[in-house]
Amino acid sequence: MSKCVSLPRRARLLAGSLALLLSSASSAQAASIDQAVETLIAPVSQFTSALIFFTLPLFGAELPLVVLWLIAGAVFCTVYFNFINVRGLGHAFRLVRGDYADPKDKGEVSHFQALATAVSGTVGIGNIGGVAIAISLGGPGVLFWMVLAGFLGMSTKFVECALATHYRRQNADGSVSGGPMFYLAHGLAERGLPRLGRALGRFYAVGIVIGCLGIGNMFQSNQAFMQFVNVTGGAEASWFADKGWLFGLIMAALIGIVIIGGIKSIARVTEKVVPVMALLYCSMALLVLAMNAEAIPYAIGAIFQGAFTAEGIAGGTLGAIIIGFQRAVFSNEAGIGSSAIAHAAVRTRQPMTEGYVSLLEPLVDTIIICSLTGLVIVTTLYYDPALTNGYGGIEMTSRAFERNVAWFPLPLSVAALLFAFSTAISWSYYGLKGWSYLFGEGRLGRNLFKGLFCTFIVIGSMIQLQSMLDLSDALVFVICVPNILGIFLLAPVIKRELKRYQRKLASGEILDHRARASLSPTTTSTKASDPANG
Repeated sequence: MSKCVSLPRRARLLAGSLALLLSSASSAQAASIDQAVETLIAPVSQFTSALIFFTLPLFGAELPLVVLWLIAGAVFCTVYFNFINVRGLGHAFRLVRGDYADPKDKGEVSHFQALATAVSGTVGIGNIGGVAIAISLGGPGVLFWMVLAGFLGMSTKFVECALATHYRRQNADGSVSGGPMFYLAHGLAERGLPRLGRALGRFYAVGIVIGCLGIGNMFQSNQAFMQFVNVTGGAEASWFADKGWLFGLIMAALIGIVIIGGIKSIARVTEKVVPVMALLYCSMALLVLAMNAEAIPYAIGAIFQGAFTAEGIAGGTLGAIIIGFQRAVFSNEAGIGSSAIAHAAVRTRQPMTEGYVSLLEPLVDTIIICSLTGLVIVTTLYYDPALTNGYGGIEMTSRAFERNVAWFPLPLSVAALLFAFSTAISWSYYGLKGWSYLFGEGRLGRNLFKGLFCTFIVIGSMIQLQSMLDLSDALVFVICVPNILGIFLLAPVIKRELKRYQRKLASGEILDHRARASLSPTTTSTKASDPANG
């Protein structure tokens, strides 16, 4: 009860702080609004990044401990679950297709909608701009380690999404709440660690709320605005060049219209937007690669050579590994636990099904889309070795596309806007569930959070790349600490449930509703009376 009473006061404090920030920015006479906000954010960004990405020197490279923690979690999940990232792919596709779906199951969205919502949260500007930054920092070799990180991350996704669905909570209004904060609290309580579980659950909830205001909206709106300015005349000629606030207001209004309806509204949008944006972007990338066909052997050679020699990169091969894994996690969020919040809303009685479905996230996000972006950039380097000099983030990727087709930056900007839009609406849900975990499920609290989220979209479009990148990285990486710890401690629960699920599947106790629907009308009519389902 005390949480509910204190909510308005905390919201007023947040609103007051935000108003002070905007007021300070608008009062700057010698600098633009954008520069004023950058001046305020940069020190916070530098301090936060230094704290979270604490490094140890190793073989000439600086090894961030948080990245090592994520790698350890991914390797553990892959080995402990006997390469479920390979064995489970076929079943994952059948689940997404709807073979085992029963509309009577509890939950709010279908398997495909849950996957689309989660993919929309991971397939964002990082797939376009983040890959370019990784290559500029670590050379072509980082792509090898990004793909490997995506492959291992599939196993991490399996565990965290299965846990989120297993420990989810049914609310009084019929909605569902799940995610790392719930499986940390309830799962560790089952293992005799209730205090640790509650503490880690609250820590994660606070982290996902703060993180969603960085990676989930500010970074997305920032990079989308940069691409929009680029295609409307550039920093010198575009009318929007100094009007990031206006771009942010428009984007915030569109996002607000969607998120006000909750997860069902978000899922209805993402299941349509995600396939369109993925098809648009992949088609453009494949066309560029076809035009750069003679450079593909060079690109493959540069990627493998750079992965194991990494000449000119600080720390050699280890430096390339660190950059590759860090960028992969920034893209697909495996080990962060964020997308598990969306997967927990699925309609199913078998939590393991959503573990299988989540395997497809890093496959689509990192192994396919990030690889295509990387290959476009590396093949362009064959013709233009200076591509990585002087450009940052999405602008570099845009230049690579533009070299082949002069008007490609325009559809690329459309894809970037869709990526940013879809990522923001998904992350609004993640942040909202963290907020509700801390303050309760009241309507007032939910609406206050949604307003705060949209406000930070405006702020994000007013901040320059470097501070935004550092802050986003830091805020999203910190929540992997409790999440990976929870995965280590609760993995035996999922292993037990997985064996149980596989026995039911093999015995036919879990029905293939798609196959039954293709049988005779008599057989189909008895389906509703059968209690077993997937």
